[in-house]
Amino acid sequence: MPYLDDLTEREILALAIANEEEDGRLYADFAQMIVENYADSAAIFIEMAREEDEHRRYLLDLYARRFGSHIPLVRRQDVKGFPSRLPAWRMKSMGIEAIRGQAEEMERDAARFYREAANRSTDAETRKLLGDLAAIEDRHVHQAQNIRRDLLSDDKRAQEDEGARRRFVLQIVQPGLVGLMDGSVSTLAPVFAAAFATHNTWNAFLVGLAASVGAGISMGFAEALADDGRLSGRGTPLLRGLICGLMTMGGGIGHTLPFLVPDFHAAFALAVIVVVVELMAISWIRWRYQDTPFGSAVAQIVLGGALVFGAGVLIGQG
Repeated sequence: MPYLDDLTEREILALAIANEEEDGRLYADFAQMIVENYADSAAIFIEMAREEDEHRRYLLDLYARRFGSHIPLVRRQDVKGFPSRLPAWRMKSMGIEAIRGQAEEMERDAARFYREAANRSTDAETRKLLGDLAAIEDRHVHQAQNIRRDLLSDDKRAQEDEGARRRFVLQIVQPGLVGLMDGSVSTLAPVFAAAFATHNTWNAFLVGLAASVGAGISMGFAEALADDGRLSGRGTPLLRGLICGLMTMGGGIGHTLPFLVPDFHAAFALAVIVVVVELMAISWIRWRYQDTPFGSAVAQIVLGGALVFGAGVLIGQG
């Protein structure tokens, strides 16, 4: 595989044409992918795709004048060290900021490509050609920045970001929090009841493991079957069910693992510490993402946890 400075002038120009085609298609894909939720950003990408097509036509005309109609297939993946591009479909779950970031990186990479190629060229005509191409890409960078400023004002960007945050809370945080609360709180009673009833840490661990796995499966199915997400905007039921189920199981497993310690009193003390950490984590998530006052969140979740914990201990001692 050659490096950039191993390519001929003809191959470099062919590579530039291929890059413009690929980048234009990526911008169009980005626009199609986000238009439903980010109409203003989609308009930016549509305009950028149009400009890439203009540059491609300019490069084609330039190539035809110098080398004829046949263009060899030279792609960025054929050149060592050339920055790769993530396809749009792989970025679908990364969020709007990741997409914007890749677009900016694409522009910088294109300008850097032409400047590097021009600097390494010892042929005056080749250097001039590559310098012209670098100037085109530099203008593209500035034009894209102007397009962002004109089409995506601070207010519009803030609105889009707030919409993204609401979807994240609705589709990811909410089912995860429901699962974590259920797993951390509902499994307290069977785990500690088994521990105090038998004073056998292994038995307590088995009960906790069974309760956690069972609760995870149950909550996962319940979340997935509760809403298909089409009208509520809560996302795909499979993803919500998976998040909820895993967080439920994780919440129960957390205070179950300490009972792998053979000494009952040490295992009990460690489990209590883990429970406190779990309840504080739930309170922080509610404060961070649901605008619940932290003191109120702590009081509510600790009260519920204490009631379930006490019920488990009383049942186990009875």
